[in-house]
Amino acid sequence: MDAERPTPYEMFDDRFRTGKCMNGDAALEVLYTGCRWAEGPVYLPAWRQVIWSDIPNDRMLRWDEETGAVAVFRHRAGHSNGNTLDREGRLVTCEQGNRRVTRTEHDGTVTVLADRWQGRRLNSPNDAAVRSDGSIWFSDPDFGISSDYEGYRAQSEIGSNNVYRIDPVSGSVDLVADCFSAPNGLVFSPDEQRLFVSDTRGGVIRVFDVRRDGTLSDGEVFAEAAAREGARFDNLRFDDGGRLWVAAMADGVHCYDPDGTLIGRIDVPETVSNIAWGGAKRNRLFITAETSLYSVVMAVTGTHPTGPGSRPWLDLAR
Repeated sequence: MDAERPTPYEMFDDRFRTGKCMNGDAALEVLYTGCRWAEGPVYLPAWRQVIWSDIPNDRMLRWDEETGAVAVFRHRAGHSNGNTLDREGRLVTCEQGNRRVTRTEHDGTVTVLADRWQGRRLNSPNDAAVRSDGSIWFSDPDFGISSDYEGYRAQSEIGSNNVYRIDPVSGSVDLVADCFSAPNGLVFSPDEQRLFVSDTRGGVIRVFDVRRDGTLSDGEVFAEAAAREGARFDNLRFDDGGRLWVAAMADGVHCYDPDGTLIGRIDVPETVSNIAWGGAKRNRLFITAETSLYSVVMAVTGTHPTGPGSRPWLDLAR
């Protein structure tokens, strides 16, 4: 890369260069601005659109890749936060204001997947990940009940901030990890043998082995947020080289080698909240940050959000 070329990339380790992580667009593209706090982008290849949340405005927006047009996808969206797709391409949403996880069916109706654990209301579901067995895993911090800005002020009925699993057959909600100050983003490794979870208040990313019965190991620290003052981890995504890309809030987008080394970052002019891979080749990184939706086309390719073997739905985009 030409040393004089303006670039949003910063290299901390030569693996960021040799992995071609810097061989992309020379600048971020602003796709939309005008949110109060943008989060939860997800790319829908069948529609060639990105859907994301504008939490304080209680709405979900959509950006069309073909036209660049932005429209309201849903208003009164339950102060939605994280979004992902299930194995059938249906939208799974964490509605932190409504304190539930929902699924938008193909006909537009909304199905409640989880709103309680052991009879007690959830705190405010934040982010979700779908495993290839159809199970849905989600984080449940107290962000949405701590004030009226991004939800509704309330007392926690559970008394802790945890990660849960929704069984794909019975629909039961099971607690799988309770070792967090505020669990936030979560993602499975490409082989689904490990689960990575960011703890925003704890300033760490924890990694757990996933057992055959769906339970987790005790976990260990994968990375610590020790860069710029105020940097905190939010959501996480893998590329097909096994590198973990992390929304690091006040420190842009971090890139970690599989061994946990911070090898580089993407500078973003606003406080980053979430990231998601998309585009026809899944090499376009979409970034939500404070008021805006950004993107950068890269030379690396993201893994699919619903795990290996999702071919039938992917073919809809071709």
